[in-house]
Amino acid sequence: METEVQRSVSLRLNRRGDRNNQFQQNRDAEGGLFSSERLSQDYPMKAVWKRGFIRLFLVGGIVWILLILTVLLFHIWSCQSSFAFFSAICNRESKVFVVLDNMGLVPKPQHRCQIPLANDPDKVVIPQGRTPDKIVQNLSYIVEDKKNEFQSPPLFGGHQSWLQREKSFRLKSAMKVHCGFIQNGGAEMNPIDINYAKKCRFVVASGIFDGYDTPHEPSDISARSKKLFCFLMVMDEISLDFIKKNVTVKEDVDGGLWVGIWRLVLLKHPPYDEPRRNGKVPKILTHRLFPEAQYSIWIDGKMELIVDPLLILERYLWRGKHTFAIAQHKHHHSIYEEADAIKRRKRYARPLIDLHMKIYNYEGMKPWSPKKGTISGKRGTPRHILVL
Repeated sequence: METEVQRSVSLRLNRRGDRNNQFQQNRDAEGGLFSSERLSQDYPMKAVWKRGFIRLFLVGGIVWILLILTVLLFHIWSCQSSFAFFSAICNRESKVFVVLDNMGLVPKPQHRCQIPLANDPDKVVIPQGRTPDKIVQNLSYIVEDKKNEFQSPPLFGGHQSWLQREKSFRLKSAMKVHCGFIQNGGAEMNPIDINYAKKCRFVVASGIFDGYDTPHEPSDISARSKKLFCFLMVMDEISLDFIKKNVTVKEDVDGGLWVGIWRLVLLKHPPYDEPRRNGKVPKILTHRLFPEAQYSIWIDGKMELIVDPLLILERYLWRGKHTFAIAQHKHHHSIYEEADAIKRRKRYARPLIDLHMKIYNYEGMKPWSPKKGTISGKRGTPRHILVL
């Protein structure tokens, strides 16, 4: 009896299992969402759809980039166009144009022109004597600063008051003014270099600070200029170490250091924290570093002198009987334009630049205009100097 009951139960279970399997097969046959046949059929379509979407995305991105480049190129072209309509829609003050200009993508008009020079340096006649100082006949400099009430450390330019500064603009026959190189204020030369500079009457000076470059050897220098000129390269200790590691530095019997034709002049204890400001010391105060020089030419350290210095002096000073000459900036005509460029490039703090320009404007320096022209002609300067 019991066996018959067990058989009936097992038959029922088998029937239920068969029904479940048949129901599952029917669902698969009807095309369920997860059937193997359906997945095998949909996979190629999904792969094709995915590839098409990726291709469409890439093509759309490329078209978008080309569209942006076309708009930028049209913007640059419109600013350079000679047509009034296109030049009128150009906005040079826009952020896009400023960014493109800083990246060097905006072409600059060439301001260079061929200036006739003499052909033979050996035939250049050097003027005898010196230009008489008709206004300031006795000029001296303050080298020791008086102790101030705050007992602050010595400054390279001294603790000059506004009254002293105002008086220094009023020319007199005898003057004593602040002009850097205050005692213990920094920018000190070695005694060896000081003695060597005393012998120099014609100077070509340059400078490298913060070890960004090595001296560039001048080319096309005549034998006469090599004997006549002192080629002096001013630098800080960082630059001297950098130069010693990268180029050959020779030492003469007096202890002077040379790289080719350049005599290396070390300035110890730079007066400022920024190399760019330290580089202004020999550039602006060449007559203080080398006081015995009758003629001096300054050339930036990143540039290479490719013209005989005698031909430069003859063209820019002696031919027109000038005592001072300076190259015009190829883009900026005014100190205010230079200030705007410095602010765009974020070289200094903008509030300080604005304050500096307000002082210049308060003291009467007006923006440049074509009616002003360039500064040239005779000036009552104590030294002859040419700045490139």
